[in-house]
Amino acid sequence: MTSYRGLFHRITRLDLSLFFRISSFFFFYFVLVAIYIVFLPKMLSGLNYSTFQIGFIFSLGPLMRFLLPFFFLSKINLTPNIFHFGLLLSLISAILFYFSIQNFYYFIIPNILLGISFGLMLPFVETYALGFLKKERFGKSRLYGSLGFMLCGIILARNLSNYTVGLNYFLVTVVILAIVGFSITSYSDKISTIKKVIEEKFLFKKVLWFWISIFFMQMSFGFFYNFFTIYETDHGISLQTVSYLWTFSIICEITLFYFQATLFKRIELLSLMKLAIFLTIIRWLLLYLYPNSLGIAYLSQSLHAFGFALHHTAAISFLYLTYQNKKLSSQFYYGLSFGLGGFIGALLSGYLYGDKLFLYAAFIASLSLFFLFFQKPTVPKQNF
Repeated sequence: MTSYRGLFHRITRLDLSLFFRISSFFFFYFVLVAIYIVFLPKMLSGLNYSTFQIGFIFSLGPLMRFLLPFFFLSKINLTPNIFHFGLLLSLISAILFYFSIQNFYYFIIPNILLGISFGLMLPFVETYALGFLKKERFGKSRLYGSLGFMLCGIILARNLSNYTVGLNYFLVTVVILAIVGFSITSYSDKISTIKKVIEEKFLFKKVLWFWISIFFMQMSFGFFYNFFTIYETDHGISLQTVSYLWTFSIICEITLFYFQATLFKRIELLSLMKLAIFLTIIRWLLLYLYPNSLGIAYLSQSLHAFGFALHHTAAISFLYLTYQNKKLSSQFYYGLSFGLGGFIGALLSGYLYGDKLFLYAAFIASLSLFFLFFQKPTVPKQNF
């Protein structure tokens, strides 16, 4: 009996330690994302980058995310060593930011490297987390990423006196992220609960309408991520207030991440995705119709909990149940949605930027909802 109790306590300690490490990775990863998508556009605008140049710079990362998974179809696997390579690339790009940010053409290089690193890091950790924590506990771990995003928005908005300050925050965060990332993989050979990947031929046609839907969904978000800060400040809202808007959306996101397990037990995954997309359409229309209203801006930001938190967990859970090759399906999820969708959304948003920006975003999100109605559930049960 004593030996069984000792084994139970060792497993519990391992479980808690991994939960903490995975949650810490999400925290610092999304601090990094916050610096990049919330404050970097404004920093580049202050360095006299045009809206098209800003859109182009932010299209590079998504483009890399789109291209990367095709290399993993037959040539390489998403192993801990590849994950470590992604951490190293993020560090190199953070250093190169200092030397290239004042020149549009030089700045392209570190953004390409950063896009590659993002395409390697998050799919590895999220698949790892979903397999170990299951979808109920995954949300409670993932909410630490939202918390990191929120805190960064509050702190950096008060201290961003010039672009160098932003780059310093970026570099420090990358260093911490690398340390946490290496600590996660140091446990990889001790975990027996993560199943090995079963080889299969990866077929997009298996859930074709799903892939098309997530592509258009993230294309619409490309408008938001790249130009929400500039859009709101152009309509008379201060940068600090915009940071509060970002913070509020993350608070709503964290709340849903924590309580969403009940929804996943009662409602089918595709239905949850449809609800999330519908509310996202409403969100973009509110921003278009009431661009000067701070109250409406807060209302629209509250819907981020559904458009991101609910949609994201439902989508990756759907893929987890559909494909045997979990990591590759996760890479393609990021590649086609945040990657190709984000790439085209970034380019279009830079070209179409103006008062009708979010009307275009609403139309694109409507396409996402339309195509998802053609997709049928792939499995009878949602438990894993």
